[in-house]
Amino acid sequence: MKHYDPKGLRLGDTAAESVVNYSAQEAALESHLQALQDRHRELVQSAGAPQDIADIKLQTARTLVNLKRGEAAWPLGREALDTFIRLEDFESAADACDVLFQSDQPDSLNALGQGIWLTVTYPMDPELSVALLTHVIDETPDDADGAAVAATTALFLADIRASGSQRENLMFLVSQTLGTVARRHGKVDSQEAFDRWMERLELKDPDKFLVRLRNVVDVLVQDNWWFDREVLQAKLPVN
Repeated sequence: MKHYDPKGLRLGDTAAESVVNYSAQEAALESHLQALQDRHRELVQSAGAPQDIADIKLQTARTLVNLKRGEAAWPLGREALDTFIRLEDFESAADACDVLFQSDQPDSLNALGQGIWLTVTYPMDPELSVALLTHVIDETPDDADGAAVAATTALFLADIRASGSQRENLMFLVSQTLGTVARRHGKVDSQEAFDRWMERLELKDPDKFLVRLRNVVDVLVQDNWWFDREVLQAKLPVN
């Protein structure tokens, strides 16, 4: 990476200011990374709690992703994920899947699928659920149904799991996203057309669109699961 002397840049130069801002941000991330690595060594040497070590590994992986070092982030994220699954901290496990997806490695789509399974199966912060499902929307071609199914599921989870201002904000955001998906997928340009589109894709019945989401997850994961879903499902409370 080239290094630039801020003293040689004009204050009014937008590109120059961007370089300075990026350099400052990168330096802050590098400092944060060093602190996390030091903390990780301390925890390992003192036989710290597995949860604490996994948390530090996940924070380190996220920082490496922000520094565009996805290859270095991957093993830390995977180790953290395995620990969180063992400890049944499923929200942190889903968060680890999100970081693994953003690391942009060969199995990143696999990680996304497993994160979505976790976030639908277990109650957790709906903002994380929406973030994971939004990745599917962004990765899905305009003419495929997967984005519509993901957006509808995100709206459903925001509706039933969020409350107060969080619910209001998420419902607005995801409703806008669903409208965008409808326009690009079904050329929807009116409320009537939107309703027909929802009916045609079976997006009004959770029993139907959640089954379709399962198919999306299967495509992403390709039977390469990192945890035993049957074991986890067997521990779910029976209503």
